[in-house]
Amino acid sequence: MSKTAFISHPDTLLHVMDGNHPESPARITAINNAVMASELKQKLQFYNAPAANKAQLARAHSKEYIDEIFNIAPKAGLVRLDGDTAMGPMSLSATLHASGAVILATDLVMSGKVNNAFCCVRPPGHHAGRANSAGFCIFNHIAVGVAHALAQYNIKRVAIIDFDVHHGDGTEDIFKDNPNVMLCSTFQHPFYPHRGAESRSNNMINLPLPAKANGNDFKKVFEAEIKPALAAFNPEIIYISAGFDAHINDPLADLALTTQDYAWITEFIKKTASNCCSGRIISSLEGGYHLPSLTESALAHITSLTN
Repeated sequence: MSKTAFISHPDTLLHVMDGNHPESPARITAINNAVMASELKQKLQFYNAPAANKAQLARAHSKEYIDEIFNIAPKAGLVRLDGDTAMGPMSLSATLHASGAVILATDLVMSGKVNNAFCCVRPPGHHAGRANSAGFCIFNHIAVGVAHALAQYNIKRVAIIDFDVHHGDGTEDIFKDNPNVMLCSTFQHPFYPHRGAESRSNNMINLPLPAKANGNDFKKVFEAEIKPALAAFNPEIIYISAGFDAHINDPLADLALTTQDYAWITEFIKKTASNCCSGRIISSLEGGYHLPSLTESALAHITSLTN
C-alpha cells in the first residue's frame, strides 16, 4: 500500500469572494467530510499546510506582483483583483497556505516520507501567471511547488498534468520557456481562458477538446499524445493540477467526464510515475463546482493514489 499525504489548512475555509461565488469554502468542507467518513481516513497521513513565504513565491511570481498582493490584501471587506477574483480579510492567508501545501508535499515526497500527496486547498492556482491573478487564482500553487523542487532537490525534469476543464494558462506563462518543465494540459476549447490552443511547443503539450467531449475522447488524447510525450521526457516527479470541473454535471463547463474517468486518469498517472520516477506524485485541487460530483471525483482520485 502506498503512503499518501492529505494536506490542508483551516484558513482555506476562510477565503470568501462573495456569498454566491461557485468557488466557495463548501468545496473543501465537502471533500474533507467525505474523506473522514470513508475508509480513506485510515489510509492517509494528515498534515496542516505551512504558509509559503515571499522567497518561495518569488521562484514562480515576480517580486512586484507578490508585493502588490501583500499590500492590497484587505483587513475588511473585499478587494477585486480582476473580473473573476477578489480578496477578503483571510484570502492572503488561504492562498499562502495553499502554496505552502504543495511545498510541504514536495518535501514529503522527495524525502520518501510518503509516495504521493493530495493538497485539499483553495483558492485554486493554475490561472495565476507570473505577474497576474485570474480565474479565481491569486498565486499558482503547483508552479510554486515545482519551482521549489527545481531549486531544492536538483530536479531536472518535472511534468505537470493539468486535467482541469480550463487551460492552465498561468502555469504555461510561468514555465513556457523552461525546458526542465513539461506541462500537459487538456481543456475545453473554445472556452475560458481562450488560450492554449495555438501555443503548443516541445514542453507545452496543450490538448484542446471540443464541448461535449466525453471520457473516451479524453482517454484517446492521453494515450495518443500525453503517454508518448511523458515517456520521451522521463520526468523525475509528476505534479497534477486536479480540476474536477470537466465532470458532466459541472455547471461551469461543457465536457462530459464521469467519476470513473477521474479514477482512470489517476491510474494512468500512477503507472507513468511508477515507470519513471519511483511513483512520486503531487496533486493539488483546482476546479470543480458541482459539490456531489466534485466530492465523488476527488474521492476516486485520492482512493487511486492510496492503492
